[in-house]
Amino acid sequence: MAKKIKLVKSLIGRKKDQIATANSLGLKKIGDTTEQPENEATLGKIKKISHLIEVTEA
Repeated sequence: MAKKIKLVKSLIGRKKDQIATANSLGLKKIGDTTEQPENEATLGKIKKISHLIEVTEA
């Protein structure tokens, strides 16, 4: 299964590690969407920036 992830809040003013996590998921600006596999690494990244993104099942 895969997760569809969309950036809904700005990265401006966020901590460097949160920005790096969003970039590693392929999210650079508001509205960017990516599809990621559902594994431990991805779920950890989602948890770290959960307040900035929307997650749905793909």
